[in-house]
Amino acid sequence: MKPDYLVGKKIVARFKEDFRFIKAWVKNPGSVGSIKPTGEIAARYMASLLPIDTGLPVLELGPGTGVITKEILKRGLEPNKIVSIEYSKEFYNYLVSSIPGVNFINGDALDLTKTLKDVEYKTYAGVICAIPLLNMPKLHREEIINEGLKLIAPNGPFIQLCYGPKPPLAAVPGKFTVEKSDRIFRNIPPAGIWIYRRDVQ
Repeated sequence: MKPDYLVGKKIVARFKEDFRFIKAWVKNPGSVGSIKPTGEIAARYMASLLPIDTGLPVLELGPGTGVITKEILKRGLEPNKIVSIEYSKEFYNYLVSSIPGVNFINGDALDLTKTLKDVEYKTYAGVICAIPLLNMPKLHREEIINEGLKLIAPNGPFIQLCYGPKPPLAAVPGKFTVEKSDRIFRNIPPAGIWIYRRDVQ
């Protein structure tokens, strides 16, 4: 059992993350999918779907306050094997100061070629994405998922967090498949996890 002061510190830290997330949501509701960061249970589950024993890095899109990033690290992946793109300058500054060693980039996931141009890695074991794609036009959803899949090694997953009942994109035969994973009802709001893979025929 953890000492009371450690439990208290964790509660305070979580409150600060929630408050930071709510501020971002009030400022720009369309860029934040929820008024709370992804819960630890959903983050842990998403991280568990990543293949981390391939020797390849992983790409994270939309880390927010870093809840999923921390769960990826708990799985044993070295910080320098995580490339994480955050659009918000405020979140980016917070991430750099609070999670050392990870390759955080303040950039746009809608232009991965430009955003990743100075990164040494060209192929990733998987992509994990918490960007609220359902808040975006279909064209932007297609851009992020298609470009993300191009960066992934064969059969690697593009793991997408979603708060709606349907995936951001339906499967396109010959291009990519999509499968629904477990719905995390203990997340606030309940979260669905969708897994995209290149359709290699």
